[in-house]
Amino acid sequence: MNTAEQTLFLIKTRGPQTAQQLAALLELTSMGARRQLEAWQEKGMLTYEDVADKRGRPSRRWLLTEAGHARFPDRHADLTVQLIDQVRGLFGEAGLDKLIAAREADSERQYRLHLHNAGALPERVAALVRARSSEGYMAEVETRDDGALLLVENHCPICAAARRCQQFCRSELDLFQRVLGADCTVGRVEHMLDGARRCVYVIKPL
Repeated sequence: MNTAEQTLFLIKTRGPQTAQQLAALLELTSMGARRQLEAWQEKGMLTYEDVADKRGRPSRRWLLTEAGHARFPDRHADLTVQLIDQVRGLFGEAGLDKLIAAREADSERQYRLHLHNAGALPERVAALVRARSSEGYMAEVETRDDGALLLVENHCPICAAARRCQQFCRSELDLFQRVLGADCTVGRVEHMLDGARRCVYVIKPL
């Protein structure tokens, strides 16, 4: 991945960044980072917002535009939405529910294979993160001060489908709970469909 692509990837996975923050991450000078940012801005991939700081001048934070987000793959979005509409039209909501249930069952089988050798909860979450990343979700895990684990998904490769049929998102939440086991609770605290830049699930041991 070249420096230009790394710039977009870091903003996608870390959220809005200043030129100084990106310079440190990319090991560039501030001027070099600004050149990367301005080049993407000219292509319509980035924009910025000036955020008032408590001290001194406002800080300029760079973020992806809609076109910038679109550079990260959404798996066959148009075809998927078309198929969802056709299933709903031909077989109604009951038919669509059967389709989602079949997809969920297949995903559950795959995730259980990934988690087969995982023992403690952190190992299981790490295995699920690897499985989700392989599907294009740019997933990672964070640990909160209270011991809870955060499963963070920086990208949704089925976002178009999820917007058209939100049962996909409800299905995933239930699926995570089942594959991670009964010794934890799983809840969603950030959701792209609600306007967040990422989806975040909090996993608390019981």
